[in-house]
Amino acid sequence: MLLWFSVPITQETPPVTELQGVIQRAQKRDQAAVGELYELYAQRIYRYVAFRIPTLADAEDITGNVFLKMLESLPTYREQGVPFEAWLYRIAAAKIADFYRRQRRRPQVELTDTLRHDDPLPEEAVEDHQELEMLRAALRGLTEEQQSILILRFIEHKSHQDVALLVGKSVSAVKSIQHRALTELASRLGSKEKARHYLRGGGND
Repeated sequence: MLLWFSVPITQETPPVTELQGVIQRAQKRDQAAVGELYELYAQRIYRYVAFRIPTLADAEDITGNVFLKMLESLPTYREQGVPFEAWLYRIAAAKIADFYRRQRRRPQVELTDTLRHDDPLPEEAVEDHQELEMLRAALRGLTEEQQSILILRFIEHKSHQDVALLVGKSVSAVKSIQHRALTELASRLGSKEKARHYLRGGGND
């Protein structure tokens, strides 16, 4: 079985010069360019958020807020050696942190919005749902840094080099954090094989 969150994103990031042109047009409030950025990054940001938030409805809200913040902040965005994608992930991380600060004042409930209560539940859908909820709950027990690196590596299928650039760390540091995170996740899920099975990723420790 394949969890739908783990399907690789097929839309490739355009060449740097082309992407810079899109960003520059978006900074001038070109709606087509803003739409291009949304189409390119919305699924990636949503999946990044959804694995770290208890409910998919909240993940959708947070993803929307990330892109509202992007639109608001675009006029002052400067690359300065940091990829645009990294900037979006940092906005998403800040929105996730805001969400949990607000949640401290009220109890959290584990829910999913993938199926309505009156929908039929075939065996495979039930198993997929259970695996997804188990993985999301286990991931939330890791540090924010560990969550980010595992999601980028195994859910988004990014290389160690790409992850290092996105999180602002060396490749060796990313590999070390990934190894510790997989070990911790394995202790929560029962084995490293099960952790990798649920993450559905590639790559070595």
